[in-house]
Amino acid sequence: MGMEKKRFCVFLLILICCLAIYYITMHKNPRKSEKQLVVPAPVVVVKYPLKHTYILNEPDKCRRRTPFLVLMVPVAPHERPARDAIRKTWGQENSVPGVDILRIFVLGLPSGDQATQIQVELERESQEHHDIIQKDFLDSYRNLTIKTMAIMDWLVSYCLRASYAMKIDTDMFLNVDYLVNKLLDPSAAHPKRNYITGLVLENTAVHRNKGSKFYMPKEVFPSDTYPIYVSGVGYVFSIDLASKLLSTSWLVEPVFLEDVYVGLCLRQLGIRPVSLPQQGLFSFDFIPYSKCRYSQLVATTGIHPEQLLQMWEDFTHGEHSC
Repeated sequence: MGMEKKRFCVFLLILICCLAIYYITMHKNPRKSEKQLVVPAPVVVVKYPLKHTYILNEPDKCRRRTPFLVLMVPVAPHERPARDAIRKTWGQENSVPGVDILRIFVLGLPSGDQATQIQVELERESQEHHDIIQKDFLDSYRNLTIKTMAIMDWLVSYCLRASYAMKIDTDMFLNVDYLVNKLLDPSAAHPKRNYITGLVLENTAVHRNKGSKFYMPKEVFPSDTYPIYVSGVGYVFSIDLASKLLSTSWLVEPVFLEDVYVGLCLRQLGIRPVSLPQQGLFSFDFIPYSKCRYSQLVATTGIHPEQLLQMWEDFTHGEHSC
């Protein structure tokens, strides 16, 4: 028992000495102690925790190529006619001679009574075209933000050697040649960085009407106007932004409007979308087809698959005598 008491006394003495040294050190440098005691602000984590897994994927698409432009097309699982029309028109990967363009369709899981059949058909379509990526979230309008971050995730994981990417909806007419040669310039020595452009919207009022599909509750977004953002119908960005947007998403409060959400991430990054000097290059209003008018724009919306096929046939044949 005597030996155990001695060991206990030695341990107690060492502990007292350590506490005394700590106390003296902290009081010699009070500013340091105050700094160490500051509790960091809580981090808001977005509802895209990168835990969604791939059901269908094309991980090797960029392994042996360096695309100048990657067309990332969010689409509903059942919209096979839209995908086929895009494959035959502006989504053709050889549409601009000498420029490497890549096409990827992005979707979530189908729902409803036909979900199983749709999934079977999707897997067949994927085997045929090798241009579909699918993750295990429910594909719905309210999940467009998840789908957009899935786009960024795929680019970061598999295609960072590309120069630019474009997120573009299915009901669009895209003048790929104008976009590539007059806006992005494949002959430039280096691609732009921290660059995003499209239809830039500023001081847009928040919809408070509960009957609107854009309704945003005040408790979710208190401000009456959104920060500057780019319309989600179609926007082009330099590939370096994909990783920056993805990492910043962990710090930004989520909203279901994906284009507004990207705008919030851009604000967090201190990056301002680029407004183009020429008006009307991007339109989220339908522009009636005219070969001359369409030759002087990048994209317009409101186009059905059958219309797109007819327009493209005329648009790509013959000269533009404007």
